[in-house]
Amino acid sequence: MKFHWFHLMPWPYLPDDFTEKHRSVWVDPDYRLYDPVKGNALYNEYLDELEFADRVGFDGVCVNEHHSNAYGLMPSPNIMAAALTRRTENAAIVVMGNSIALYNPPLRVAEEFAMLDVMSGGRLCAGFPVGTSMDTNFAYGVPGASLRDRYYEAHDLILQAWNDKGVSSFNGKYNQIRYMNPWPRPLQDPHPPIWIPGGGSIETWEWCADLGYLYAYLSYSGYMRAKAIMDGFWSRMEEKKKEPNPYQAGFFQVMCIGENMAECERLYAKHVEYFYQRCLHLYPGFVDAPGYRTNRTVKAGMKSQMEMMSQRASMTMDWKTLTAAGFVIAGSPDDVAEQIDKLSDDLRVGNLMCGLQMGSMPRDEVMYNTQLFAEKVAPKLRSKFSEYEDHWAPKPLPKADRATPIIQPYTPGHPRSPLGAAVAIGGGAAGA
Repeated sequence: MKFHWFHLMPWPYLPDDFTEKHRSVWVDPDYRLYDPVKGNALYNEYLDELEFADRVGFDGVCVNEHHSNAYGLMPSPNIMAAALTRRTENAAIVVMGNSIALYNPPLRVAEEFAMLDVMSGGRLCAGFPVGTSMDTNFAYGVPGASLRDRYYEAHDLILQAWNDKGVSSFNGKYNQIRYMNPWPRPLQDPHPPIWIPGGGSIETWEWCADLGYLYAYLSYSGYMRAKAIMDGFWSRMEEKKKEPNPYQAGFFQVMCIGENMAECERLYAKHVEYFYQRCLHLYPGFVDAPGYRTNRTVKAGMKSQMEMMSQRASMTMDWKTLTAAGFVIAGSPDDVAEQIDKLSDDLRVGNLMCGLQMGSMPRDEVMYNTQLFAEKVAPKLRSKFSEYEDHWAPKPLPKADRATPIIQPYTPGHPRSPLGAAVAIGGGAAGA
């Protein structure tokens, strides 16, 4: 089983009366609630946490794209991923992902993902989400009725850019490119593995089953809500007579680990409540623009993850409710491992996206949570599904063949300097 450290990068300074005075955390939150000085510290703190996850042995570190919100401060996940290429060594860099329907042209995604794959030495997993209604329809103005058409066309353009050798042309409904010849090309040949994060659409898991992509259901409602979604995915796989390989599926779960449940509540409760009460405070009118969900999904009664959360506004999102309902898995390492074991069996998922930083959780508590999971939970489950081959993991260069950053401050006389020993600080040939 594989474990990936998933960061949302939420804004942790929303006021106590946020839900009373502001209608939504997404699309139209008051810009005055953001402080760029605090943001400077926060981005670096969040990168520290992702880098720490790499050092303690997580299989992947995950970033994602959202717009005009205090829920997740990554309008460009590629910027965060680029920073991680220099300060991580082992973990896959999982960008989940670029909302490809929003790029004009989507060739930009092919280029930037290729850069990240090359910079990381072939550690990239390329995520292609459709995107939430808040991000795509409202923040970026794409009509709901055309969103999926744009998405599928963007996907085809990116795959053509990666697969075709030399110069090619693309003539679509929304994108026309006479000379398509991206430089650089990905290090992984012909391209990084493709992961598709989904929030509850029938078409998304059917598409993943048909094309052989990894389907990751990102849920804040725990695995009981996910059962119907994942059963549908595996049913489609069975219809297609494809291998029921658990590594083709992923799932996001919020988790809090401590010596016991009492310590978990003391350390994490207020921060998790902050996330569920403020970071998921959504105006229902933003979560499902006309045309965003297809007729099939509507008729099947399937709701998006965010639509479900917006309709739970009246539910008391306190620690006891969240843990009792399975939204949050919490407890000792043994307790958490036991629940993950059951979750992975019920959903048949070989990739777990671990929500170990939520809401206003500060760095020290995040790292404590992360280290406990890495050292005392993950080892109990590593061998699970080992009878299957993971076809959706990146295939990086051997470490011996990868470039490594110079750790110490650069000096002109350093042996690795392009000018070699002929240049010395304050003298030598350059100073003559």
